[in-house]
Amino acid sequence: MEKKITHTHDGHTHTHTHDATHVKKIANRLARSIGHLEAVKRMVENGEDCSEVLIQLSAVKAEINNAGKEILKEHITHCIVEAVEEHDTAAIQDLNTAIDRFMK
Repeated sequence: MEKKITHTHDGHTHTHTHDATHVKKIANRLARSIGHLEAVKRMVENGEDCSEVLIQLSAVKAEINNAGKEILKEHITHCIVEAVEEHDTAAIQDLNTAIDRFMK
């Protein structure tokens, strides 16, 4: 099953599809990260050991980075391939901007 997505870049619109199973997988991954981050927040509120809080916070950060990598792969596979075919340089520039922000 696929999910149809429409993007607009500088007035140029294109439509592509994302695998619904993959979208659900990413959403579930992010939901787990949110739950994990809420648990870390409770650790802070309960005055738990700072070292353990930092370790768990690092784990949440890694989870979010991994979700970002999966989204990036999906974006390149679907959105950017189509953008190149359509000579949509704005979409490619948007990707470069997003990568710069993600990697900070």
